[in-house]
Amino acid sequence: MSKRIRIIGAAMDLGQRRRGVDMGPSAIRYAGLQDRLVRLGYEVVDSGNIYTAQAEELYERDLTLDTDPSDGLSHHLDEVGRVCQKIYDRVQAYQPTDDRFVFLGGDHSMSIGTISAVAHPKLGVLWFDAHADINTPITSPSGNIHGMPVAALLGEGHPTLTSIGGAGPKLKPSQIVMLGIRDLDDGERLRLAKGDIRVYTMREIDEVGMARIGQEIMDYFDSFTEIHLSLDLDGLDPQHAPGVGTPVPGGISYREAHLMMEILADSHKVRSLDVVEVNPILDARNGTAQLAVELVAGVFGQRIL
Repeated sequence: MSKRIRIIGAAMDLGQRRRGVDMGPSAIRYAGLQDRLVRLGYEVVDSGNIYTAQAEELYERDLTLDTDPSDGLSHHLDEVGRVCQKIYDRVQAYQPTDDRFVFLGGDHSMSIGTISAVAHPKLGVLWFDAHADINTPITSPSGNIHGMPVAALLGEGHPTLTSIGGAGPKLKPSQIVMLGIRDLDDGERLRLAKGDIRVYTMREIDEVGMARIGQEIMDYFDSFTEIHLSLDLDGLDPQHAPGVGTPVPGGISYREAHLMMEILADSHKVRSLDVVEVNPILDARNGTAQLAVELVAGVFGQRIL
């Protein structure tokens, strides 16, 4: 796999109602992401941000809401879809290469574009998150698209979201493992009850520990050639990562998270990752962005010894 890492940002906060995560890419860059990766021996190319309209522009243009009752509720549907397609197109422009990708968000809706761009049948996806993000516009109580990316990648939901990079599902349920889950909507709980997606809740982490779960995840991904990590900082406990869009108490500790990153690094399978939901407005001295940099460095080989 290449020693070149491409950084692509999506300064988008349209997938949720709380403002601020659009500043996440800048906060993570300011925390020294590129320098840290260079010190680990990588060539780093920062490709800047995908242009995203501000919410105020969309209100003015009356493009904020899909109001067809048969389609359910989806705030900023057209613009989120446009940005995700732009992300997809940007990554495709760099193919075929074996470059690695770090995608900086922004809210988690961007992952519809990032994962669609790197998806293939032998890709495993680790969804590190307090939330399952497997709502559809019909099941979502809020209409916030950052709660819908997993469903969209499975081909479930509005065509604007499921058709990024082409019509149809980009992943099978068996390609996904969720880690750190502790906050589910009713519709998500029913969807996960099908049992076709492997889910590790905080209870399992508490009961058996991250070392054992990390090994189980690697065993599960053994037949996959690559892993995409979708790292939502709200997967961590808010005492470690306060600057996130939707904090949920009782999350993964810093050491547990870093151990999981080290286990991923040992696999040598991570080619791409998302870092999402960093909200500098809610942070303390950019600490959550600094933590994000530490975790990305762990994935790409930073070691104690």
